[in-house]
Amino acid sequence: MTQVYDHGGGVRSLRVPIPDNPLGHTLVYVVDTDRGPVLIDTGWDDPASWDALTDGLAACGTSPGEIHGVVITHHHPDHHGLSGRVREASGAWIAMHAADGAIVRRTRSTRPERWFTYMTAKLEAAGAPEEHVAPLRADRPHRALPGLAPALPDREIVPGELLDLAGRRLRAIWTPGHTPGHVCLHLEEEHPARLPGRGRLFSGDHLLPAITPHIGLYEDPDDATVTDPLGDYLDSLERVGRLAPAEVLPAHQHVFTDAASRVAELLAHHEDRLTGLLTLLAEPLTPWQLAERMEWNRPWEQIPHGSRNIAVSEAEAHLRRLVKLGRAEAVTGSEPVTYVAV
Repeated sequence: MTQVYDHGGGVRSLRVPIPDNPLGHTLVYVVDTDRGPVLIDTGWDDPASWDALTDGLAACGTSPGEIHGVVITHHHPDHHGLSGRVREASGAWIAMHAADGAIVRRTRSTRPERWFTYMTAKLEAAGAPEEHVAPLRADRPHRALPGLAPALPDREIVPGELLDLAGRRLRAIWTPGHTPGHVCLHLEEEHPARLPGRGRLFSGDHLLPAITPHIGLYEDPDDATVTDPLGDYLDSLERVGRLAPAEVLPAHQHVFTDAASRVAELLAHHEDRLTGLLTLLAEPLTPWQLAERMEWNRPWEQIPHGSRNIAVSEAEAHLRRLVKLGRAEAVTGSEPVTYVAV
């Protein structure tokens, strides 16, 4: 039976499992409106996840066929995966920020071979060893990537605007970093238990109680723009901290209060990490070499192939931030490119 929690004021959460993932589940929120229930995120596209969503909605006295709309915090498959199936069942609209909507359109139109070619080139440029890159070349013609047909959104979430939810005041806050179009959603209504603060914040993956969200590169095979995702994330964090919500309802783990303290912890964490990376960069290192030496939740030797790609992306995001701050620079003429502290 799916675990359902009533947060009061017409807001409930369902635990929708993520298959074979240490996060365990996505918290999907059901928000009552005058036109019917609206979901914030939907969970992973998997039969067991769909069953959990369906069971949870039944426990809330509703069903997928009665959903009025779906608001997506960001395009990742543990959040957006079941959106299309909900829309098929109900005719619900799907809303997403334009930047993540563009990723969905690009994902649907890009052949798997193009992604493998792009990822191989990116990893080679980052200094990945041949034994890591070789499987990507070998699998390119044969292996499909998951989540290649995410649902296209019908509506665009415009930052700063109230969403069209009858009887509710839900304002979109653009919080890029984890993805370029990540949004938090500020429920500008008095807390049902009258906790001190300004309403409630559906924080997606932007602000979690005990996890630091992944901050990697914004991948686009056709765009060579040098982005600064970590800088975007840190700026977004400070903006959310100033909101001072009474309670935060994240997409993973559990509900919590005192958003400002959690924001301060995350800002300090990233500053400490950047300072630690400068110590490592006393000698020139490629992004791959830096990722090997960074502190993760387990030793590098135990990190599986796909997760190493994510780790290298995060190392590159930190390097871009250090370069932008003038605290590190690329070594002229190095190939693959190495970076050193300034």
